Amino acid sequence: MLTILHTADWHLGQSFHGYSRESEHAAFLDWLLRQLHELKPHALLLAGDVFDTIHPSAKAQKLFYAFLAQARMLHPDLQLVITAGNHDAGSRLEAPAGLLDAFSIHIIGTPLNADGTELDFERLLVPLRGDSGQTEAIVIAMPFLRPADVPAMPDSEDPLLAGIRAAYEQAVAAAAAMKNAAAPQAALIAIGHCHLAGGLETQDSERRLVVGHAEAIGLDTFPSELAYVALGHLHRAQQFQQGRIRYSGSPIPLSFTEAGYQHQIMRLDFVAGQLQSHQSIPVPRTLPLLTVPERGAAPLEDILPQLRELQQLPDVPLEQQPFLRVNVLATGPDPTRRQQIEQALQGCSVRLVQIQPQSVAEQQSEDAATDSAPATADLSTLTPASVLTREYQRVYATEPPAELLHVLNQVLLQEELPA
Repeated sequence: MLTILHTADWHLGQSFHGYSRESEHAAFLDWLLRQLHELKPHALLLAGDVFDTIHPSAKAQKLFYAFLAQARMLHPDLQLVITAGNHDAGSRLEAPAGLLDAFSIHIIGTPLNADGTELDFERLLVPLRGDSGQTEAIVIAMPFLRPADVPAMPDSEDPLLAGIRAAYEQAVAAAAAMKNAAAPQAALIAIGHCHLAGGLETQDSERRLVVGHAEAIGLDTFPSELAYVALGHLHRAQQFQQGRIRYSGSPIPLSFTEAGYQHQIMRLDFVAGQLQSHQSIPVPRTLPLLTVPERGAAPLEDILPQLRELQQLPDVPLEQQPFLRVNVLATGPDPTRRQQIEQALQGCSVRLVQIQPQSVAEQQSEDAATDSAPATADLSTLTPASVLTREYQRVYATEPPAELLHVLNQVLLQEELPA
């Protein structure tokens, strides 16, 4: 048997409205170390966006490399496979690869060979050992793919999407050849950092890869030979094709929209080349993200008493104080609004990070959208592709064809182009 933990989108070094998330990330990494110690998985897969920026701070890098060192000390047989996301500088992330490879820590930041002419399968294909001590899986460790990284498909209607599909097809073919030659019972696993068509996104925290959702790839990008596809980029945990393709989601909320998400990592067990079982392991929330009022917006005179009630929160150091967003229903400019809010919060152990005014017209528009949207929908994550996917699944009990989603993306792209 082979046991793998799948995680993604750590975004180490994120600045949240000017505040560091270092204490939250440190708490998550400490918790993850305990999971590694207790569960003793054979491998940990990190599917991109290790850091929040291509120029991570020294503190963020120290946190990352300290985790790698401690993970190996606690679990000397652990195999780590880490790929770059769209927030990462691929070349910088994999710079210490020559050293880390000696400790079974495989970091792949760029997919091409030294000449930049073709996919480097010698680096992209990572064998994983299981209980038998033999290769029980071959991981296609594909980092985030930019247009220059994929095979040229000039005759295709959408060269980027066709190039991404071709890259995975070539990688799966190379992995299958390795499997047939040396490990017939190995599972084929792929890592991807991408926007999957139909995936629910978080509009205020996920960086759009290409304008107009044209970057959204279809499920057919991942050939059926793959036993599992470990995805990163979308912060909401979600699955496709009965869990064969899955986003693990981010480990902490990276925006207020994500405050209600169930953050998790995934445990996966493979036997004889197939995914036998999977388990979602919830990540403990160490710091609340508070919104007043909890839903919608309210007049300032109704909000101020609610803010004063926050004095009941325990007095804790600044880095442990909850973040607070205040949604005010505004009838016009009010130069005293912030001052009144700050006065109401005096003595409260919270960090006020956002005051969001909302007009009556905006609230009425949101209410109308809520009435017309599906009852279970989260308006912050609705996209044309997600609505189509949900309705198609409701009517036909299956995933929509990739061709249908592709046509939708093309229509949306045409609408955003200038006349």
